[in-house]
Amino acid sequence: MGGSLCGKALRNPGSAAAGLLVLGLGVGVGLNSLATASAQAREQAKVAASEQQLKQTQREINAMSARLGELQAQANRLNALGERLARSGELEDGEFDFGKPVPQGGVGPTRDISAEQLHHGLDRLDAEFARSGEQLAVMESLLFNRELERSLLPSRAPVARSYITSGFGGRADPFGNGGQFHRGIDFNANHGDPVLAVADGVVSYAGTRGGYGMTIEVDHGNGYVTRLAHNSRLSVRVGDLVRTGQEVAKAGSTGRSTGVHVHFEVWKDGNVVNPRPFLEGDAPQLARR
Repeated sequence: MGGSLCGKALRNPGSAAAGLLVLGLGVGVGLNSLATASAQAREQAKVAASEQQLKQTQREINAMSARLGELQAQANRLNALGERLARSGELEDGEFDFGKPVPQGGVGPTRDISAEQLHHGLDRLDAEFARSGEQLAVMESLLFNRELERSLLPSRAPVARSYITSGFGGRADPFGNGGQFHRGIDFNANHGDPVLAVADGVVSYAGTRGGYGMTIEVDHGNGYVTRLAHNSRLSVRVGDLVRTGQEVAKAGSTGRSTGVHVHFEVWKDGNVVNPRPFLEGDAPQLARR
């Protein structure tokens, strides 16, 4: 058979050339198809890699967005705490305005920031927020203690809408027995007027005490005790916790008294002191425990 084909090719050389041409065209088409398929595969690989990169980038963006949300919440909390501390510390208006952006500046060329640099910046900001939060928490605690101590100091008159009828120190004895040292301040009052606690504390005495008549004593801690005397009736008992401005008695004229009034004394570490500085807001600061 092979001999027959060879013989035909020899007898018809044009037909052989045509066959070779067709065979060559087939091979060329096959090679082109392979090249096209290879190019398409490479393109598909590039697209897949690009999509994977986009997904990875989006995951990083989502993660940074979550971190940014957390940091914004921390910033809001710190701003609220800062505003509260500014009010508690009685700072001047506008000295710390937490609603305004912080002024910034800078010179020099700018450049794109990498994801790694951005992550590092967020971590550093997170650490700074944590430190600031700890410092503000300590400051809040100190201010709270200061405010608590302030509430334990005598700071108001024991009778509303009254005036002083006799001051602290040397004076003529109202009973005509010469001079005497007046241990407190007397306030004008009407019979039955509410007698008020001048600071937070615990009632340490409630009863009749010699010339003081019906007396209330309140222990405010740190060595401070206040005494309210000449009352007509007592409204609290020993051991009761009282708040500033709370009624503790009714005004009267019991004991050694020439008329209805409220006698007010302040004691510090067992020694009587002038109450007026407390009423005028010039009282000394309480010693730290």
